[in-house]
Amino acid sequence: MDDIDLARRGLRQSATYDPATIHAIQRAAETGIYDIRGGGAKKRVPNFDDLLFLGATLSRYPLEGYRERCGTDVVLGGRHGAFPLHLDIPVTIAGMSFGALSGRAKEALGRGASEAGTSTTTGDGGMTPEERGQSKHLVYQYLPSRYGMNPDDLRKADAIEIGIGQGAKPGGGGMLLGQKISERVAGMRTLPMGIDQRSASRHPDWCGPDDLAIKMGELRELTGGEKPIYVKMGASRTYYDVKLAVNAGADVVVVDGMQGGTAAAQDCFIEHVGIPTLAAVPQAVQALQELGVHRKPDGVQLIVSGGIRSGADVAKALALGADAVAIGTAAMIALGDNDPRLEDEYRAIGSSAGYYDDYQDGRDPSGIATQDEELASRFDPIEGGRRLANYLRVLTMEAQTIARACGKAHVTHLEPEDLVALTVEAAAMARVPLAGTTWVPGTPVGM
Repeated sequence: MDDIDLARRGLRQSATYDPATIHAIQRAAETGIYDIRGGGAKKRVPNFDDLLFLGATLSRYPLEGYRERCGTDVVLGGRHGAFPLHLDIPVTIAGMSFGALSGRAKEALGRGASEAGTSTTTGDGGMTPEERGQSKHLVYQYLPSRYGMNPDDLRKADAIEIGIGQGAKPGGGGMLLGQKISERVAGMRTLPMGIDQRSASRHPDWCGPDDLAIKMGELRELTGGEKPIYVKMGASRTYYDVKLAVNAGADVVVVDGMQGGTAAAQDCFIEHVGIPTLAAVPQAVQALQELGVHRKPDGVQLIVSGGIRSGADVAKALALGADAVAIGTAAMIALGDNDPRLEDEYRAIGSSAGYYDDYQDGRDPSGIATQDEELASRFDPIEGGRRLANYLRVLTMEAQTIARACGKAHVTHLEPEDLVALTVEAAAMARVPLAGTTWVPGTPVGM
């Protein structure tokens, strides 16, 4: 029965109780447990699509793409005398664990990032030899679970990222269901095989920012002060959290908006906790500016993640004040996840290409989000790495194209003055004028 037939019969769908809501209520009533899934928020929130660039015409002078250079390099983490990461592009790979992803997928992330001249991140569960071997720049995530935490691996890393929270679930811990805890995963995490596990929602050995400062001192002592220390947080009370992280000694701050993905979390977390990436970036920038460390030679760099898909998204994040971005879900898609050529197999497990978000089940036909040896063997890490490198190059070229059109000789020269918003909500969150006006919601008209 199609929508036209329903309308002819005078039937209207409820905006409050739509079919998805009815299904969720029925599922809860049948099972008595909350829904767990992967992926990111599905609800529509103000995002980078709601912003536009003001390209150069007469009042601004554009750069010629074939003759004039537009830089893309970025340096991360030199604030406290550590060896900073010198990246060719301002797009990095976010932390995705071995456990959530297959070993071959982690290898491919390292291959692709290295080919494009950027960094990748271990995620929860420790460092795999394949990932370290293929990653020119590898960031080690130090998370509340301490799964796979090895002091020798910390020393092998190029930077350390202290994970405080994740955009999909700020205040909540991670999950890894038993079907993905293979013998190798169990060995790395010191867990029993096949048993569901839930990571802690907070670090076990500190209770606040003062303790975080002590922990940073311990990590610097452990690594000889050579490794930049990032602090990653889910976007929530971003302004205050960024200030506390910087005062505790962070070299780099990573802010992950609610559109960020996850391997597994409660659906009610993914959809109803945290704030959009668009709202978080200006808060983080304001905090850094007030502390005098934003875009300074000895300052603190800001990495933004959560829903970055295109070079336009990259450019908009940089224009709002980020120094770099991180991608996770988009990187998985670039590797080959949700490939329409696997549609029959996605349908066989009750999903569809482009809709698959049951990453916690470990049955991903692409061989990316699985620990099943037969499925994982389908994935070619060399081909996956090539695809990821291509995607990273396209993101970078698109960001350069936009920066040149705005008359900028480096992508990080983009600024809020280059942006306008399409909606009042986006203008208020991004703190840029509504298109065609000088009004930034929250300020008097004309200011």
